[in-house]
Amino acid sequence: MGQRIDDPALDALFRNGRSYSKWQARPVTDETLRELYDLLKWAPTSANAAPARFAFLRSKEAKERLRPALAPLNVQKTMTAPVTVIIGYDMKFYEQLPKLFPQNPGIAKLFETSPEMVETTAKRNSSLQGAYLIIAARAIGLDCGPMSGFDQAKVDEEFFAAGKPCFGCDQEFFPEGHVRTNFLCNLGYGEPAALHPRLPRLTFTEACSLL
Repeated sequence: MGQRIDDPALDALFRNGRSYSKWQARPVTDETLRELYDLLKWAPTSANAAPARFAFLRSKEAKERLRPALAPLNVQKTMTAPVTVIIGYDMKFYEQLPKLFPQNPGIAKLFETSPEMVETTAKRNSSLQGAYLIIAARAIGLDCGPMSGFDQAKVDEEFFAAGKPCFGCDQEFFPEGHVRTNFLCNLGYGEPAALHPRLPRLTFTEACSLL
């Protein structure tokens, strides 16, 4: 606790971590995806709500279901990635709070009566969990290609609408019709030769203030 990680780890997670659009022909195993989730799940969310839901698309059939929702520039990189993750958020995440946040038995009722708070909490914390996914993926040797550039309504209807298959997940935690898409992220082993030069970042004085 409270110990600084070494520079090679910081390089892998941040300084040298890149967004990939071309991929090596190396599969990502189910065991690796389970390891990925079992790592990212420990990172914090508000009231331990964990509203993110992750749909890992691995098969050609699943990818083809996603194709019509993709912007043209995102089609090739997604079809060739070993895995594409739909990072979604459950609009009824609060139903799990008696289990996930038992020290406050009344908190689920608080969310039930405030749809605006549900939406804000679900979006904000699923975005955090999506970022945790990227960091965890890099930590276990995977490369990432997070993406906007898709039709959210089409993704929601195809993968999360009522009556659609739920990928064999626990229906209690992944209710049909209650999950909405936040963003997409391709996963695999990137092709370094296809990377563009690293883009600049804002300096501390450009992005930060000390009060």
